[in-house]
Amino acid sequence: MSAPILGLVVVLVLFALLFLRVPVWLGLLICGIVGNTLLSRLSVAAAVTGTTAFDTASNYSLSVVPLFVLMGEVATNSRLSAELFKAARVCLSGLPGGLSVATIGASGAFGAVCGSSIATAATMTRISLPEMKEAGYDDGLATASVAAGGSLGILIPPSLILVIYAAIAEQPLPELFAAGLVPGILLMIFYMAIALFIARRSKTVPVDPPASFKARILALKEPWQFIVLFTVSIGGIYAGVFSPNEAAAIGAFGAIVLGVIGRRLTWPGLVHSLKVSVLTSCVLFTIIIGASIFANFVVQTKLPDLLLGAAQALDLAPWAVMALIILIYIVMGCFLEGIGMVLITVPVFLPVVAGFGYDPVWFAIIVVIVVELGLIHPPVGMNLFIIQAQAPEISIRQLYVAIIPFLVAPFALIILLFLFPQIALWLPTILY
Repeated sequence: MSAPILGLVVVLVLFALLFLRVPVWLGLLICGIVGNTLLSRLSVAAAVTGTTAFDTASNYSLSVVPLFVLMGEVATNSRLSAELFKAARVCLSGLPGGLSVATIGASGAFGAVCGSSIATAATMTRISLPEMKEAGYDDGLATASVAAGGSLGILIPPSLILVIYAAIAEQPLPELFAAGLVPGILLMIFYMAIALFIARRSKTVPVDPPASFKARILALKEPWQFIVLFTVSIGGIYAGVFSPNEAAAIGAFGAIVLGVIGRRLTWPGLVHSLKVSVLTSCVLFTIIIGASIFANFVVQTKLPDLLLGAAQALDLAPWAVMALIILIYIVMGCFLEGIGMVLITVPVFLPVVAGFGYDPVWFAIIVVIVVELGLIHPPVGMNLFIIQAQAPEISIRQLYVAIIPFLVAPFALIILLFLFPQIALWLPTILY
């Protein structure tokens, strides 16, 4: 059996293991070790496994993972999301469906310090869903707004998905963060427009009385902690003042200090944030180690070269190849979580994408958008299950039906990125 064919067989075995509910990290580890053993010999596979585990755990650039996770956890336990929602509610008052639009806006802002879509969706469910239900909002629009807004957490920097992509694809993280900002804001606007459209067509969605201009300005003072945190950490990266590692450390420390100063972070809350951050980081590093071993095997088999050659032999247009890759991502999103999708596919797809002339930074944003789509589209939609777990009176079927109009937004953004790649590449070009 040739090396490329062996690589293809092992990839198929990996998907079979995932369908059998084998954990992603274990499936990657098994396939990587067995594949390297078959390709070379057991001693080589053992050496690759040991070296990769050590290199990954000691990789300085990956220190941003636990630090950004800690920043997000502290921000969550400091109830920063409540202040963002209050400010958005006042500023967007007077609009049809103003609370749903405010939920999406607050979710996007909170994602800018959290970096996790699941955490954003879980937090905003507790904050905004009771408010919308009390105001008389339909359960469908209320929950769909939370789910769609929650998905913004992995596109608007800091994004854990982009951190993982940077490590796997060996791309500069500051450029990836810069590339995600404009598409992230656009996607938030698209979600808001859909919520407004649904609210205008519905005769039952209440309208909050419009606040005065002075009240709107004063409301912007509420989320001052968020403004400071984002400006210092992420703004420091854009301005070239901090490296991503330094910004993550400053952001985590700043979140703790602001939580203490504002008397919103208790000692038990800080301890809980540290515990969750350690556990989450351990899980992520385990997955990264397994993915790195698997990626080493894929590279050795030259499977990406085989796929690139096959696509070129079929004389497919570059857009058709990308459309096929996006379709594969959408299907995978039905049964895989986002980080697993990125770690499994990027080593295989990135050489093919680059071979057809697409920018790896641009491709990163496409991948994140498709991963976002997987968080809210049936039959899995992790954000939908997170919301349903906290609001069990709402059936999962209601959530599936309600989220359908919001699926238009990520598809529209993907089309725009194909037509105008500079939407993602303009800011990195300006800054770097």
